[in-house]
This record gives sequence, structure tokens and C-alpha cells, in this order.
Amino acid sequence: MKLLPLTLIASLVLAGIAPDLSIAATARTLELTDVMQFKSLAAPQLSANGEVLAVEVSPDRGDSEVLIKRTDNSVSYQIANASNPQISRDGRFVAVKLPLSLFDQESKDKQTLKKLTAGMALLDTHTGHRQTFAGVESFAFNPSGTVLAIWFEAPEPDKKAVKNELSANASKQEVKDADGHKPAKDDIGRPLTLVLLDSAKQVHFDAVSRYAFAKHSPKVLLAEVSKEGSHIMLVDGISGDKSFVYEAASATGSITPIVGALAISDDGKQQAFTLGDSRLHIDARHYQLWLTPHERLMPIKTDANWPLNRYAQLRFNEVGDYLFFGRVPEVSRILPLAKISQQAELFNIDKVTAQRELNVWHGDDPRIKPHEIKQYNSKLEHNYWAALNTKSLTVQQLADSEVATVHWPQMGNQVLMSSDKPYLTMITWAGFYRDYYLFDLTTGSRRLVLTQQDSDQAPSLSPNGRYLVYFHQGQVKLYDVAAQKHSVLTAAISTPFADEDNDYPKAAPGYGVGPWLDDDSAVLVYDKYDVWQLSSLGKAPLKLTSGREAAEQYRVQALVDDVISADSKRPATVRAGEAVLVHAYNERTKSDSLHQLNVGILGTKALAGSAPQSAKVKIKLLARARDADTLVFSQERFDLYPDLYVSPLLKPQQAVRLTELDKQRQAFDWGAAQLVQWQGADGKPLDGVLITPTNYQAGKPVPVLVYFYRFMSDRLHAFPEMKINHRPNFAWYAANGYAIFLPDIRFEIGAPGHSSTLALTSGVQKLIDMGIADANAVGIHGHSWGGYQTAFVVTQTPMFKATVSGAPVSNMTSAYSAIRHGTGLARQFQYETGQSRIGDSLFESPQKYIENSPVFYADRITTPMMIMFGDKDDAVPWEQGVEMYLAMRRAGKEVVMLQYQDEPHHLKKYPNKLDYSIKMKQYFDHYLKGSAAPQWLSAGEAYQPRPNAEE
Repeated sequence: MKLLPLTLIASLVLAGIAPDLSIAATARTLELTDVMQFKSLAAPQLSANGEVLAVEVSPDRGDSEVLIKRTDNSVSYQIANASNPQISRDGRFVAVKLPLSLFDQESKDKQTLKKLTAGMALLDTHTGHRQTFAGVESFAFNPSGTVLAIWFEAPEPDKKAVKNELSANASKQEVKDADGHKPAKDDIGRPLTLVLLDSAKQVHFDAVSRYAFAKHSPKVLLAEVSKEGSHIMLVDGISGDKSFVYEAASATGSITPIVGALAISDDGKQQAFTLGDSRLHIDARHYQLWLTPHERLMPIKTDANWPLNRYAQLRFNEVGDYLFFGRVPEVSRILPLAKISQQAELFNIDKVTAQRELNVWHGDDPRIKPHEIKQYNSKLEHNYWAALNTKSLTVQQLADSEVATVHWPQMGNQVLMSSDKPYLTMITWAGFYRDYYLFDLTTGSRRLVLTQQDSDQAPSLSPNGRYLVYFHQGQVKLYDVAAQKHSVLTAAISTPFADEDNDYPKAAPGYGVGPWLDDDSAVLVYDKYDVWQLSSLGKAPLKLTSGREAAEQYRVQALVDDVISADSKRPATVRAGEAVLVHAYNERTKSDSLHQLNVGILGTKALAGSAPQSAKVKIKLLARARDADTLVFSQERFDLYPDLYVSPLLKPQQAVRLTELDKQRQAFDWGAAQLVQWQGADGKPLDGVLITPTNYQAGKPVPVLVYFYRFMSDRLHAFPEMKINHRPNFAWYAANGYAIFLPDIRFEIGAPGHSSTLALTSGVQKLIDMGIADANAVGIHGHSWGGYQTAFVVTQTPMFKATVSGAPVSNMTSAYSAIRHGTGLARQFQYETGQSRIGDSLFESPQKYIENSPVFYADRITTPMMIMFGDKDDAVPWEQGVEMYLAMRRAGKEVVMLQYQDEPHHLKKYPNKLDYSIKMKQYFDHYLKGSAAPQWLSAGEAYQPRPNAEE
């Protein structure tokens, strides 16, 4: 009988976890099928009052379930084959999706699957009563928690009825075309049910095309489609009373109205919508804006040069004094290709060439053509926002073709805007930059305030719109909106605010901006370790924490975000003196802790006595109740699953454990993780994580698998991801006798390959010197950027006995001017200023590109290599794998390449992920453990066409 090691029992007890010794007594070896079935928690949801938790519990392969618990642990529910939980504001109701089972998806043919539909379940957490609904497309609770809207799938159109109706009123051609007539999805009404949660009353509608919730009112606005067009209705979410906002019969002239967009103000008193002519193709419609200010319905006159189209969106601001609406310069029509209809037209040059399929790449194009193509739909749907004053009914155009982007939400009377137009060309080689503007709603003026700002360093607008804070040229700076003046907030501070670990060939970024004080008087800003309070009123800066001395990185977390809409959040604010939660990460121990900080007061208070502080663990803050000081967090180590805990916000020592998924881990023999530190070849200190095998005997060398990317040591206390994917599963390898080594890499600009080699070889030598690594059984695996490093390192050293390189760049000279197919971007910027860290163009430093390309040194390789690529890789051209394969083949080296068909950069199809995991393990077992080579490795596989399941 196996017993849980005493060291592991002790560590669990220190972490506040009582191990289940009966499970430990029967611990066994983890198998691949155990990984596939291991359950993990995803995206926990907490009710606004903090009383109910809902979380999806999912195996890597199989059907998920939803766990619902009262946070006092008094009541618990489980809903099988469920996902995507949503909780009503008061926590009384939880709605979950009931998807098709994996067995149905895998076993049924396409025609049968079409007849199966997903459903939804609604659980009353007070009584345990459950209702189910079939054929559900989507569902949502309103913000005030009084209504659940259930939108059902649209019924299949009756083609025969359509043709009969057309026969009476249409031409023969229209009747002929009826079989192919498909109304736009946005025009189709679907059945909608509103469940009034207080009374359990259900209000049904037959054909709803759109609906919207008021934020602070139980009102629901919806558009219902009828034969005459659309009418718009306001429904009371408590009583179910209905009132018409707009009726199709009220349409003037011959227009058959259809709703394009609708919105309702936060208080429910104002409604806005757009109407178009349903007889026109949806891409050819112009829409009219309507508003109900002061209980009156009226159309709003808009500029004919800025019509509203099918993509126009509407949004009220918080107080309802502005309605923002999106306009487009012109309506885009889908024009059919010219068809040949007469014999003579076979030689009509215009008719024939109109059917050409051509993209013209011009040297002066702002975007290269693949990027332009990828951006086409977003450009077509882009909203050029305008502001309608709902009192004066005056309209101001905010955005235009020069400054197209609006950053929501509005702060005070200021709207932050930006444009990347001046920098589109230089995206190709220099990366992403923007100019930032402020639009003043009181004056209607738009002012340029910041030029060529790195897109990753967006400025932060203060809550009342008086100031803008931003990071620029190593300093935190402030823009005073009224004074139109820039100043440096960190000029008198010697501490650096730029990234101290930056090893990219571009200006170091800042560490980010925290919350503003709610009166705009100051903002919290971070250096590498500490939280600073920087005054906008000229007061001396305050360093609120003392993390640098202990190498602890402090960050304010778990603040309530006031959600404005689905696509934007009002940044969280704090009050002077307010007690807030601070998360700290210790760079030396790689562990986390929680602290209390009072805004404006120097020093923090360690929240001692809690389970997270009793042992070195990783802590993740996962959810905060909107209306209560309730926190959900997890704590984890390599040998401790991140179960969920709930506690008062600033009293984690009172945490209550809500889940017990660690019992799964206790059923298996498990490895352990430790920190390894060494000096690199350049004399600089490096850190890494060593995961030792289960039942490891100290002093006995074992096979080692090296996995890396850039910085990895912060994973010391991370529980391994229990999934089958493009990476080796650490727990599975540890269970099968491997040590896993995760070293940090620090790069030298212009020499990324050389930097990797020095870090990796010195780290592995440290393990050999420690008596852990078998010098003749060290393998290496990397993917993407790690795949490149893997392929390069084995050209420089014989230290590694097997290598698996996933999606590597092998030739920087050819990859430099290739395309990232997922985005349509050129790859040049990655080499000049980005991840590849060359720092120059190919023309300026061709030798650097050659020196860092493994393909040029393939003849030096002594390590067997397995290359993996998906042949639809959207990040790295899969031909890079072909280049490496052909170079090694030509040089007579041991190489095999796995080409997974129709797969992107990271494998998505489960059979392929599983196959790759098996082959990777077989590969390492053969070269590092001496296991017999499988047939595919010893003799390859002949090509066979892919089977077609439908035939």
C-alpha cells in the first residue's frame, strides 16, 4: 500500500488543506486518460451580493457540469452536462447552458445533429426548483436582477408558404427566386421569453429581432417583427405590462420599417432606435434615427453624408444627457459579378474582366494587402461615433476618417479618441502607434494631446475628465485638460518607471496605471515593485508600499468595475483613505501574499493568519462581489490544485473553501517543484523551476525534459495545466520518471539564439552538477518562439539528446518578409522591434539574420529533431518547418516532421492534440529512456487520403 509522503502531508497541512489519507493510501501512476478526464474550474461567477457562487467544472475531454454553492457552504447544487453559468443580481437564480453532449457530437451524423438543439436550465437556489428550456440560442439576466430573457433559435422558414404568398403578389421571376431567398439574420425575428423572476410569470413574444435592458430599471426594450415591419415595445420587468414605443402602422409613406439597432437609457426613461426599409437589401439600406426624449417619439435629422447603416450602434451615457450613435461615410453594397447573358458578350472585354479575381499590391498602400483584407470586415462595420444631446437635440460628429477610434466611456465632458492612420505604413517594420485626442462635448472641439504613443501604452483619463496620465520616454506624465499643459509627475523620483527587464530593441514600456482617486486629485501608478500615489495637483509623490527592498511586486486588485456596456468598463476608482486589497508577488520565493493598503497612507498591513500566508503558494484573485465586500480566490502549488475560497475582502484568514478538486490529484503519485538558481555563462544570475518525478530518490540522475519560452520561474508554485495540447503535460511526464526543467531566458538584442544557448546550457549543467540530470538523457521542447530557440540551440551544442520543435522559425531571412496569416501583418516588425530582437532590418544587418537562423547550421546538428506544424499556421508560415526539415534531410541528420492538416498555430482538433502528445512522449522515451522506436519513427508512414466520415 502506498502512503502519501510525510513531506507532502506537512505541506498540505501548512497550506490549510486537510489531505484525504484514504485516497492517498491508494495513489497510483497518472495515465494519459487521467489527464483527459481531470476536471478543472473555469471562470467562477459571484452574485452581486456575494451570497452565491457558480462555476463550470470541465474535464479536458468530456461534458462539463456547473457547480452552484451558497458561499456560506450551506447549500450546493450540481447540474450535469451544463456550462456558461449566469447569476441573477441577488443570487436567487442561476441560468446555465445545456449543450449537446460530446457523445452526440462525436457519434451523430450532420443531418441528425442539425435536428438536435442546445437548451437552458434555470435553477432557483432558494428552493432547488429547476426549469429547462429547449432550442435556446442565448439567455441573459437584466442588470437589476428582475428579468431573464431567453432567446430561442429561429424557426426554419416555410419555403412553400413563401412561394404561395409571392405567387399572389409577385412576378414569376420573384417566385422563381423564392427558393434562394434568405432574409438577413439581423432581420429575422426569433421567439423570446421574458421570465419575471419575482413572480415566475413568463411573457412570450413570437418574433423578436433585438432587445435591450435598462441598467438601473426593470424596463426591457424589444423590437418585434411582423408582416407589416417592426414595432418596438417597452416591457415592465416586474409586472409584465407592455406599452408601444413605436408601431409599424405609424410609418409614413410606403416604407416597410425594420429595426436596425436599439438602446435604452440606464433609468429606462429614454429609448432610441434606427429604422430602415425592409424591402431593400440589408446592405443597401439607410436607417433613420428615432428618439423618445421627454416622453415624445421623434425622428432625428442626421447629415446625409453620414448615413446610418446596418452596423450602426446606439448607446446612452450614464446620465442619459447624450445618445451616442455610430455613422458610416457611405452604405456598402454587395454588387454581384457581371454575368455573361449573350453569345456576343463572350468577347466583351469589360464583361469578362469584371469577373477577374485580383488584388493590387501598391508600394504606397497604407496597409499591405493581406492586412487590409483581414481588416475589411471591421472597417465595414466600424462606427464613426456622433453625439446627440438629448435635451437640445443637437448633433456633434466625434469621429471621422482621420480620427476614427473612440475609447469608451466618456469621462466628464471629455471623450478620449485615437488614430493610427499616420502610422499604418510603419506597422510593417516598427509596430503599432497611435495619436490620442480629446473631444470636449461642451465646446464640440477635438484636440490632439499625444503623438506617436505606443499602442500598448494607452493613456488613462481621470474620472471627471480633468486630466490624462500616460507613460512616455521613461516617465509618467500628466496632461491638464483645462490648462492644455503637459507635466512630468516622476521627474523628481530616481526610481525607474520603465520596465527594468526589457530586452526588446525598442523603448522600455511602463508598468501600468492603477485606479484614479474619484475626485481626480491623484492616480496610483506602478514601478516594478511599488505602488505610487502621484498627485495631479502638484503635491509631492507618495510611495505607498515598500516592495523593492524585499523584491516584492505590489499591485492593487479586486476593485469593483462599474460596467457601462458589453464593450467598455469604467475604470475602477478609489477614495482617499479607502482600504484596498493589494496582491504581492515575491521575486525571490516566487510566492504570493495579500496585504491591505489605505489610499494615501504609507505602508501596508500583511493579512496574516490566512491559509495563503501559511505556505508558499500562488494566489489568484478571481471574483469580487459588486455590491458586497466578498472575494473569491484560489491558491495553488504544483502539488496543490487551485480550489476556490471565499472570504471577506480584507479578511482572507476567514476564507471558506468551496471546492474540493484537489482530491483528484491526491489519487495519484505526484511530483514536486523547487527553485533552482545558477549563474549564466555571462555571470548574471538566472532562475528556473525544477519539477522532480514522483517518488524521486535524491542523488539519482533521471531523464530531464527542458521546456521554456522566456521567463518561467514565476511558475514555481503553479499547478500544472491538466490538458492535452501542444505542450508536454508536466504531471504526466513527472509520473513517468522525468524531471521537467523550466529555465528563465534573458536575451541580448541582436543575438537571441546565442542568448538562449547560454541560458539553457548553463541551466542544464547546473542540474547535472546537482546530480539530478542524466547527462545522456536531456531532451528539449519548445513551441513557436520556444520552437525557434529549440531548433537553434541544438545547432550550437550536443548537450541535448532529443528535441521537439513546434512551429519554429528556422530561417529569419525568409521569415522576415513573410506574412502572419492570422492578422495579415508582415513579420518584419517582429524582427526589428519585437520578439525576435534583431534590432535592425535585413538590409542593415543581414549577418545577424543568418547567424540567428538554425537552417544555416543544420550540418552541425547532432541531436535528433522532431518538427511539428499545422499546415494552416496563422502565426508562423509552416514552410519554415519545411525549410528546417529539408536542410536536415540534405545534411543527413535524424529528422521527422509532423504535418497536421488544416490546423493553426496551436492545434485545435482533439484527435490531433492527442496524437501529438502520444508521439512526443514516444519520441522522448525512445531517445532518453531507450524504449523501442514506434513504427512511425523508425520507418515513417506512407501517405493515405483522409477518411471522409460522411461517405
